[in-house]
Amino acid sequence: MNTRALRRIGLVAGVATTSAIVLAGCAGGSGGGATADPNEKVTLTIATFNDFGYSDELLKEYTDAHPNVTIVHNKAATSNDARANYFQKLGKTGLADIEAIEVDWLPEVMKYSDMLAPVPADLKGRWLDWKEKAATDADGNLIGYGTDIGPEAICYRADLFEAAGLPTDPTEVATLLDGDWAKYFDVGAQYSSATGKAFFDSAGGTYQGMINQVEAAYEDPDSGDISIDPKVEDIYNQVLDASATQSAHLGQWSDDWFAGLSNGAFATMLCPGWMLGVISGNAEGVDGWRIANTFPGGGGNWGGSYLTVPANGEHVAAAQELADWLTSPETQIKAFENAGTFPSQNDALTDDTLLGSTNAFFGDAKVGEIFSERAKAVTVSPFKGQYYFQINDAMQKALTRVEDGTQDKAASWDQWKSEVDAIG
Repeated sequence: MNTRALRRIGLVAGVATTSAIVLAGCAGGSGGGATADPNEKVTLTIATFNDFGYSDELLKEYTDAHPNVTIVHNKAATSNDARANYFQKLGKTGLADIEAIEVDWLPEVMKYSDMLAPVPADLKGRWLDWKEKAATDADGNLIGYGTDIGPEAICYRADLFEAAGLPTDPTEVATLLDGDWAKYFDVGAQYSSATGKAFFDSAGGTYQGMINQVEAAYEDPDSGDISIDPKVEDIYNQVLDASATQSAHLGQWSDDWFAGLSNGAFATMLCPGWMLGVISGNAEGVDGWRIANTFPGGGGNWGGSYLTVPANGEHVAAAQELADWLTSPETQIKAFENAGTFPSQNDALTDDTLLGSTNAFFGDAKVGEIFSERAKAVTVSPFKGQYYFQINDAMQKALTRVEDGTQDKAASWDQWKSEVDAIG
């Protein structure tokens, strides 16, 4: 792979480690190919972001079974920080033995697939077809161990709905919100009119759910060239028109947004499975968060990730065995129970443990059943080419400029168009 192209990315490292978990505990895994020496004492580093469900207790299961392994788990503050660090160091030095990547920057990763150790051939077929296809390079090498997918529902505050005179039972709320995005914003208008408070967290977060229902928002799937679908401007206008009275204007992952999960700053939010752990972890003691088994426009998938193993790592075989274990059906179920990260592994999706799983924080919601149904409702797997991350990041900034009053809607759109022209 052309390393000059990698250097042209010119990204600055920005990983803020929020936890460094060291667990002492290599025995052979099921990964095939090279096998780690079971007598060699190794320290394996894992780099993730947000919450993959890899708790201290979960990782200790591995080190207990593999007493010669020590695991150091580092979490970046955001996926943007992780991305910057990844592309600055890929093919050089300084990356972890196992690096998590987000689906939105997978197309960039694929350009440097020869810098990653392929997933052993006997693991192919473990994941959903589309999950594997996206991470398979032109030579047929699968370079990512699928972790989660992000089928979406609507999370809402039942206590805030009650104060607005709206239904509170999840089944009734699902019926209330069933329909298109106009219906969602109509209910939002009712809520905001009755309470004077925000219905959703931010234009940016809501836009992401909407744009993920567009098959090719920013690029031509055939040529890979930048090609903006007219729906993009329609969605931009629709979400910002609603934002004027319904948004809390709290950018996701900001300190105020985290606080808003507990202080009632907004009543609803788009809710992929992996968001459950984020909400419950930042709204401890709040009795009101619930899940409606519905999503505007029918269905949507937001996010999902992979684990990758840099080919120049010091302990590639041992890292592959750990990545294998972390994405096994049993471990994916445990990660789901820890953080709501919905499995992408075929056997996990039919597991009775998953389908019978409930979440006490969300009123004993049948989360396994809900998100399995939400996954079946997904009809669009949007094309995300090499420019997607840059274009979408610029769009998020455009939405933020309007929400924080820096620019009006038209001016911010024009600036975004200019930035997109410069990317191409």
